[in-house]
Amino acid sequence: MLSRTAATVDGMTIIDKDCLAETLAFNEQFAAAAASRPTRGEAPDATVLALLRRNRLGGHTPPVRLSHGQDRVIAGGVKVRAFVPDHVDGIYLHIHGGGWAFGSADGQDEKLWQLAVKARLAVASVEYRLAPEHPFPAGPDDCEAAARWLVENAAAEFGTGRLLIGGESAGAHLSVVTLLRLRDRHGITGAFRAANLLFGPYDLSMTPSQRSFGAKRLLSNTDSVRGSYELFTPGMGAEQRRAPEVSPLFADLTGLPPARIVVGTEDPLLDDSLFLAQRCQAAGTPVQLVVVAGAMHGFTLFPLTITEREQTREREFLATAGR
Repeated sequence: MLSRTAATVDGMTIIDKDCLAETLAFNEQFAAAAASRPTRGEAPDATVLALLRRNRLGGHTPPVRLSHGQDRVIAGGVKVRAFVPDHVDGIYLHIHGGGWAFGSADGQDEKLWQLAVKARLAVASVEYRLAPEHPFPAGPDDCEAAARWLVENAAAEFGTGRLLIGGESAGAHLSVVTLLRLRDRHGITGAFRAANLLFGPYDLSMTPSQRSFGAKRLLSNTDSVRGSYELFTPGMGAEQRRAPEVSPLFADLTGLPPARIVVGTEDPLLDDSLFLAQRCQAAGTPVQLVVVAGAMHGFTLFPLTITEREQTREREFLATAGR
């Protein structure tokens, strides 16, 4: 799937070049619409945060909850939303994005249900606690608890021990943090057989691409990224945010499962994915790096050709990973 009109630039393979005109045109439309709205600033105020939470993914209308979803409470009172198809060959622990401050486990019901059916997976999405009311380490604590519960109960609950983990944006960050916590706190390695990591932030002290992206009014930019870090890790300076438990790019990455790392070229978090891929490979972890031409942060939220292609690639990866 990575051979679709790909081009190599400075050793980095960029795919979906044939969609570049459509993708960039959408970016321009998005930026023009965003220009008519008030500037968010470095950290969203209470009104903006409430709007983002009401719409769950920051869109214009709230997503639809499907009856297929099962709301459950598991270890330590952590909530998950589960989608269980008729045939289950594995379990995908999904961690949603939203800058650690918004988003929800029921924010992508349709996508997660389609993934469950087509990849033959039970999907469990974590309803972790959100900042600023519950800053670091509350969210990571909840994700760790959900992962441990699956390690201990997957076979009995779902009839399979084939575990996968992943998420988008902050969810990708929390996925890596969770794997590192399982290894370092509980000696658990190999339980999760693959990681699916979409456009995540892995250095909360800010990589060069985060700092240089500027004020472009796309879904994420330099100020909004910085604001998310202020909400998630209030009172921390750059050096404190480089701690491995906060920024996994600085952690020992040995023992992690094979990873699929996805990012667009118009994402302020581009460097995060490139650097994480290099560090994982250096630690001996197999990595599939997917760099989408012209895609902005969070591009999978929007009805684009690249979104359709990415969802197909994601399903194929998760259907076969770790077998």
